[in-house]
Amino acid sequence: TESADISVTLAKYRFTPADIHVPANQPALIVLVNQDGAAEEFDSTALKVEKVVPGHETGNVRIRPLAPGRYPFMGEYHADTARGVVIAD
Repeated sequence: TESADISVTLAKYRFTPADIHVPANQPALIVLVNQDGAAEEFDSTALKVEKVVPGHETGNVRIRPLAPGRYPFMGEYHADTARGVVIAD
């Protein structure tokens, strides 16, 4: 199965889009483009993933096949603003 590549931008310590739709029961790849000058960590206990992306760089966050549902994530370093949810459907 091919993974779906989803582009997500981090700017002003916010994820866009904040709601990320992935196909259920298939692996996905989030391509995180960090437009901020500071590093950020894509962190999710629900997804069992942590990925630090340096400022002005791009990082790949691999998502394992997920059962249908909602999986919250956040930016570890700016958790008050950098929040979102992966929705498997």
